Amino acid sequence: MESPFDPAQQAADVDPKPEPPHQPDLDACCGNGCDPCIFDLHDLAMDQYRQQLRAWTARQSGGSQS
Repeated sequence: MESPFDPAQQAADVDPKPEPPHQPDLDACCGNGCDPCIFDLHDLAMDQYRQQLRAWTARQSGGSQS
């Protein structure tokens, strides 16, 4: 039986793990050379997600990464 006070769950509620952005379907691009293309926007969102994930991981480990 789980304790009503679960520090790991409480931490997850306060500082949830970042979620990756949804990848657009291959047919979502209109093919008209839009600037930015929907895939360019997804790439930017993935870069932001990776940065957020690195920061979250560092917080979860207490910042003891070398």
